[in-house]
Amino acid sequence: MALVTSKEMFRKAYEGQYAVGAFNVNNMEIIQGIMKAAVAEKSPLILQVSAGARKYASPVYLKKLVEAAMEDTGWDLVLHLDHGESFEICKQCIDDGFSSVMIDGSKYSLEENIALTKQVVEYAHDRGVVVEAELGKLAGIEDDVNVSAADAMFTDPDEAAEFVEKTGVDSLAIAIGTSHGAYKFKGEAKLDFDRLEKISRLLPGFPIVLHGSSSVPEEFVALNNQYGGKIPGAKGVPEEMLLRATKYGVCKINIDTDLRLAMTASIRKVFVEQPAVFDPRQYLAPARDAIAEMVAHKMRNVLNCSGKA
Repeated sequence: MALVTSKEMFRKAYEGQYAVGAFNVNNMEIIQGIMKAAVAEKSPLILQVSAGARKYASPVYLKKLVEAAMEDTGWDLVLHLDHGESFEICKQCIDDGFSSVMIDGSKYSLEENIALTKQVVEYAHDRGVVVEAELGKLAGIEDDVNVSAADAMFTDPDEAAEFVEKTGVDSLAIAIGTSHGAYKFKGEAKLDFDRLEKISRLLPGFPIVLHGSSSVPEEFVALNNQYGGKIPGAKGVPEEMLLRATKYGVCKINIDTDLRLAMTASIRKVFVEQPAVFDPRQYLAPARDAIAEMVAHKMRNVLNCSGKA
């Protein structure tokens, strides 16, 4: 058991045309549910920590929970910083023992993004840590990421090739039509596969990352609303589109909103059906099982990574 980088995971994923799931974690039950599914499915795994999770649980608690998960299961995994907004935050996570970090310079000009990413890459690579960057802007809201539809911008394939060459980054998150959070698409969701195919041709063998890839299963939206939630109907990215993306170099797919919906639906159900419950274990245990069920579904049917550990 060990914290590992994503290099070997992504090499195998690229060659096998599947993706590794990167699941956002915030507390013990979420980590336990994800680990239960990964072990059962024999799947490679990335656990990632967002800025919001770092503020909520503190990096020390999250790192120790991840260490406990590895000791408990004997599973190797990647501990990844999601959407690091500055060199300082990436440096702190690298120094704290993360095996992978993301520097998100997508709000800057191409030249500024290249300079910032290169700075992080040089520091990380000297310490055996891999780096993900982002080029293009995804619409949507999730934790500290907030981009309006008007400000969203698809990734330019030629710029992507230039970016990778000049920064030495290990993987690249691109914008081809996905969106952060439980985004309501106007009409059917559409991913720009022509753009994805061109990027993958210009970057042969290079791992591409998709953020904002929640499928938003209708049954969990309905279950939340059945038990008192007021979650609007949302059309996420169809799962068959995400599975298709793995054929074009997408080696990492981020998953967060689906987990929140599954967990919250389970907790709401307990409180409605058993209003006298006040022991957290009585509503967090089924929530943990709901997380495990959702993650296993993603590994089998969306990521196609079951049995690939």
